[in-house]
Parts: sequence; structure tokens; C-alpha cells
Amino acid sequence: MIVTEIQDQAIAARMALIVGADRFDRLFRAVRFDEVDGDVLYVYAQDEDAAAEMEDEFALHISIVASMILNRQINVVLVLPRQRMKPQV
Repeated sequence: MIVTEIQDQAIAARMALIVGADRFDRLFRAVRFDEVDGDVLYVYAQDEDAAAEMEDEFALHISIVASMILNRQINVVLVLPRQRMKPQV
């Protein structure tokens, strides 16, 4: 399932409330909540450092927020750098 732009923005907005403005601007700049495959949410961050920090510190928060917005259980959040993002067809 591809995450719509509205769902992507809704997840980002909720995460902004959780992490705060400064940290959100640093970590979640150019984030894309992209696709759900089973119970796995694929997220693309601006670079490898941001991806690692987001996954380590906020994967649980992202899974809870995404589960509510997408109306399906998200058990795994996989955060990858944008360079690994699949081209949109």
C-alpha cells in the first residue's frame, strides 16, 4: 500500500508534536512515509545519519502514529536514506 500525500503529511505533523520543532527540523526534514508492506512501514530520511537516529529513537512512536492514521497495524518501521528510495512510477 502506497501512503498518500495526505497520510504522509498527517504522520509528519503528529511526529512534529512529539519530537518538538528543533529536532523535527533537523531529523525529519525531507522525510517521506512511503509504503506499507504487510506490517512494515518504509520511511525515507534525508541521509544515513538522520535515518539511523530516527529508527533508533522514534521507530516506536512512528509505528503508533502511523497505525492510527493508516488504520492498520504497523509493527516494524524501516527508515532508509533517501538515496535508496524507489523511483515513483
